[in-house]
Amino acid sequence: MYEIDKIDTSNKKQVNEFVQFHYDLYQDCPQWVPPFYADLKMMLNREKHPFYEHSVADFFVVRDQGKVVGRIAVMENQPFNKYHQTKNAQFTQIDFIEDQAVANKLFEAAFDWARKRGLNKMVGTKGFSGFDGYGIQVEGFEHRQMMNMLAYNYPYYPTMVETLGFEKEVDFVSCYIDPHEFQLDPRIDVISQKVQERGTFFVQNFKNKREITQWADRIGQAYNDTFVNNWEYYPFTKREIKYLLDTLLTVVDPKLVKIIMADNKIVGFLIGFPDISEAMKRAKGHINPISIIDLLLEMKKTKWISMNGAGVLPEYQGRGGNALLYSEMKKTVSSRYSFDHVELTQVAETTKMMRKDLENLGGKPYKNHRVYHRDI
Repeated sequence: MYEIDKIDTSNKKQVNEFVQFHYDLYQDCPQWVPPFYADLKMMLNREKHPFYEHSVADFFVVRDQGKVVGRIAVMENQPFNKYHQTKNAQFTQIDFIEDQAVANKLFEAAFDWARKRGLNKMVGTKGFSGFDGYGIQVEGFEHRQMMNMLAYNYPYYPTMVETLGFEKEVDFVSCYIDPHEFQLDPRIDVISQKVQERGTFFVQNFKNKREITQWADRIGQAYNDTFVNNWEYYPFTKREIKYLLDTLLTVVDPKLVKIIMADNKIVGFLIGFPDISEAMKRAKGHINPISIIDLLLEMKKTKWISMNGAGVLPEYQGRGGNALLYSEMKKTVSSRYSFDHVELTQVAETTKMMRKDLENLGGKPYKNHRVYHRDI
């Protein structure tokens, strides 16, 4: 008989059980890329993770004769609910064996938790920060996960979640681009050149991480402001912005960061990440001197790049900013960086213009992650 347990996040053994189940469930899955243990444990650290400055979360596991067979995190993001005037709970870190009864047990606990807090809707997956990724994968299971920017899950997940009455909220599609087939309408290059000649926009490039650090606060605020009209938006705190940027700086290549400026203001950005998935698989979730060296070497030799961070402030769209963004994207994915494969990671279907533009530029949708919702 299955039993539900709430995790005591001050209990190291229970935290380790919650985290370890994910690794045990996916250890034989070739498409899976192991996240770092430290990153997952950070989500359960109420003293250090910036999410807990303003919001609450709890963690549950389902056991079968003492053995963990499922897990879930359930949260109330209070700034999000206040900004959007909603009463949503959200779930993340969802994993379970292929047994509908286990999924049922997990969500019974999540629904009960949310109702006791006066919440009336469950949405997920949706994590603790913007870099946790969104959604349960529903298409493209044959393709390898892109680092830990979006989760990989077994094909039975969406079926079992939908059996519980969940429906689509929004899809996040990832596109594949062959750099050698990346086509840019000549008019885009012309517009890009003209707006730069007029001084309307210019591109800020970076030589090293130290330069990026000096711009960190401005980049973080621009990142937040750019997505103000998006489904997932809520106003980040300063600590959340710092946490996002610290995460970014661990894997970013300064050559792949482009900031679009207008009137001395950041109005857009383009962030590319060398794909270190293969080194992450070799590290098996552990950070140590050997794995760090391997990760740094992988950044230099990988043939894949993830573009996960591209946008222009709403008030500057349609004024040449988008053209400059796509022109810089073309330069970034060109062969001079020796990339053979490009993934445009996590493009929300609500950003209709960008989705259309990316497909016109040669991007082929090949993975899909779905955020679900259910009234409770």
